[in-house]
Amino acid sequence: MVACGMALSLPEVPPTAGLLDRYRHVRAVSEALCAPLSKEDMVVQSMPDVSPTKWHLAHVSWFFETLVLREHVAEYRPLDPAYEVLFNSYYNSIGEQFPRSRRGLLSRPGVDEVLEYRARVDAHMHRLLERGVDDALAKVVEVGLHHEMQHQELLLMDILHVLAQNPLAPAYLDEQLPRGQSPAALEFEGIAGGLVEIGHAGDGFCFDNEGPRHKVWLDDFALGRRLVTNGEYLEFIVDGGYERPLLWLSDGFAWVRQEHVAAPAYWRKQRGEWFEFGLHGLAPVDPALPVCHLSYYEADAFATWAGARLPTEAEWEHASAGANSRGTYMSSLRLHPRPADLEDRLQQLFGDVWEWTQSAYAPYPGFAPASGALGEYNGKFMANQLVLRGGACVTPPGHVRGSYRNFYYPHQRWMFSGLRLARGA
Repeated sequence: MVACGMALSLPEVPPTAGLLDRYRHVRAVSEALCAPLSKEDMVVQSMPDVSPTKWHLAHVSWFFETLVLREHVAEYRPLDPAYEVLFNSYYNSIGEQFPRSRRGLLSRPGVDEVLEYRARVDAHMHRLLERGVDDALAKVVEVGLHHEMQHQELLLMDILHVLAQNPLAPAYLDEQLPRGQSPAALEFEGIAGGLVEIGHAGDGFCFDNEGPRHKVWLDDFALGRRLVTNGEYLEFIVDGGYERPLLWLSDGFAWVRQEHVAAPAYWRKQRGEWFEFGLHGLAPVDPALPVCHLSYYEADAFATWAGARLPTEAEWEHASAGANSRGTYMSSLRLHPRPADLEDRLQQLFGDVWEWTQSAYAPYPGFAPASGALGEYNGKFMANQLVLRGGACVTPPGHVRGSYRNFYYPHQRWMFSGLRLARGA
């Protein structure tokens, strides 16, 4: 196994930190995540969905430059006008974008130049925030901070995919994880339904797609008390799960055939034994850990095989109300899901792996996107994707909440995605 570089250490932020301190903290975490990487690691694009680490660092700086500094600091001048196109992700209302699938071709600017760009943006942001900003601008900065947290997770997802293509199996973190203790047999927890409310409530931060809060009718239902494990998923594989069309949605089985899928992403069979490649490198599959890197198609097929189904996002959110938010997040530096601890009636609702739901990513009743360019952040993606809930082991702490709606296309699985079973009461 080849280690990539330095050890990983993440800065902490005081619990009472103001906007400037939180800005400094989030920006410092992004750069700290690069410590284990070489410059060569930071410029690779291994598939169209993956962005080079360097691009992530530049894009989140572009966000603050474009939506804060250029709009609200009269004396600010961009470092390089070309960056407006190179590091614009999908904001058509702002201007042209360099194609996502070709970001790996951007050998210039180099890593050092991108870090200089970040430092320049930070210097101007520090001066702005030190002077103080009004509530409206503070909300834009807050969106920018949570946007960068999303990219911290994406950075780890993407670098895992990059490293997985290397036959040397290089580890992002050169530390082997201990084997887990196998959990008890999966049990279900009954949840009373009725007329319930879902959607963000309160004064804390949320993205526009988390509201408005609204009423939903739920029949009584039951959720698995924990996440599905590698061991349980291995039983599905051994039972010919990938070869049985009656378990699969039509699009899903076509995807299995076309892509020759036979196991979760990053699983490799060597000498008759299954191994999993993660940010800690290559190791034998641990049957006690939650299964990870599943597409929606795989999660749905497993649920069908198990005589169950996936929960709706309303069921998941209703069940999570008041639940313990303890879980494995990025701050643990484990960067891999943990086994269930069985201390609560419902475990692992937050952190560890994003949980697929059967709900289409669609607007809530009364939804209206944010005004201006920020209106492109979520609303325009509300088609052909499905919702995941709960966060993952690479999600920054404090970033997710019960109403948080993540979304991906059903075939995608490079994110840290798993499943929890549901069924009727």
